[in-house]
Amino acid sequence: VQLPASGGGSVQAGGSLRLSCSVSGITFSVQSLAWYRQAPGKQRELVASIRKGDITDYEESVKGRFTIFRDDCWRAVTLQMNSLKPDDTGLYSCYVKECLREPAWGQGTLVTVSS
Repeated sequence: VQLPASGGGSVQAGGSLRLSCSVSGITFSVQSLAWYRQAPGKQRELVASIRKGDITDYEESVKGRFTIFRDDCWRAVTLQMNSLKPDDTGLYSCYVKECLREPAWGQGTLVTVSS
């Protein structure tokens, strides 16, 4: 499974970024897609996910600011991030859970938010 991500960069607080991830190497149907992030010195955490029925979940601190959406074939996932804060800084990685397989994460794209 390959999960190249793009769209990261450096922005000032209050700015916006859109992260994109394409999903390839999939054999079975996709159960869920998600974005995780890892801030410096912290553990990786779930930021947003989308699963069958287009049910979405968000980490509490990003609710109302971030939106996750996918393409029709579950082969791409996007994270629209608005009103960014310095605490949003981190390495953002794309995640896929495919039926009958272990979940996979991509290499990620770096987001830096300055105050």
